[in-house]
Amino acid sequence: MSRQANIGKEEIERAKQMRDKSKTITQYRKALSVILIGKLGLTADLASEILGASRRTIFRSRGDISKQDDTVSKSWGGRRHSSMTLEEEKEFLKKWEDMATGGGVLTVPPIHAALTERLGYDVPMSTTYRLLARHGWRKIQPDTKHPKSDPALQDEFKKKSPKQWLPPA
Repeated sequence: MSRQANIGKEEIERAKQMRDKSKTITQYRKALSVILIGKLGLTADLASEILGASRRTIFRSRGDISKQDDTVSKSWGGRRHSSMTLEEEKEFLKKWEDMATGGGVLTVPPIHAALTERLGYDVPMSTTYRLLARHGWRKIQPDTKHPKSDPALQDEFKKKSPKQWLPPA
């Protein structure tokens, strides 16, 4: 048997006001979830079955109504499953940063191999890309101009070349 929720009279009144003012079905279901549990004494399992929502949604709805006056915003983000702290990540990338500023060309696979060695277990390549993006690393394209090119010779060739190519006769 699931535990019984203790919903106060204030929450029930707020839910009734929300029910009367609701403009969407989501708001209406939120209000009904609190009313069904608080006023009628239904369990969360039964209320979720009646409303066609999960138990967790029922409890979230109650939390939304009870915190209606508060201006606290939801913050579901954050690093819940980080392998290293930000300071450890900076220290890890320091060696690679020194190589990059010294004029070396860096590719992701060696950084990824060093990361998996440091952590002691295999991580997806996307983790390495996210690590680099988190610390402001970006891909730099090579120049599109050859280092030995001569712009004057290229312009002369453009002027003297025929406008239309014809196959040899």
